[in-house]
Amino acid sequence: MEDCIFCKIVAGTIPSYKVAENQLAFAFLDIHPANPGHTLIIPKRHAENVFETTPEEWRAIADLTRELSIAVEKAMNADGLNIKMNNRVHGGQDVMHAHVHVVPRFKGDGVVKPLVQKPAYHEGGAEATLEKIKAAL
Repeated sequence: MEDCIFCKIVAGTIPSYKVAENQLAFAFLDIHPANPGHTLIIPKRHAENVFETTPEEWRAIADLTRELSIAVEKAMNADGLNIKMNNRVHGGQDVMHAHVHVVPRFKGDGVVKPLVQKPAYHEGGAEATLEKIKAAL
């Protein structure tokens, strides 16, 4: 996509700190990292979000994400690690090219907890939700 910053990074028209790549996915350091080592993994082909990736692209992204998670945690001597993906505006996505964040975490780093959990399901709520998801499969 012509105006997509991540497509320009893949094409090499915008510089990046490339970490790794495979046939379908590309990984580079986030220029505004939550912590040093914060890496983004993207499909090489423009796909706006997880819903637009092909099964092959998603497997390539997942494989690279796992490989880099191990390497980033080790290299940064991190205490933990977050793997996060936002999809669509209301899911927190700010760049409209699918991307997975690998964020090394350190005790007391001040990075916000990824999810704020809400109260448990009301009686029957989990069952109703489960049925909706199963029906959509």
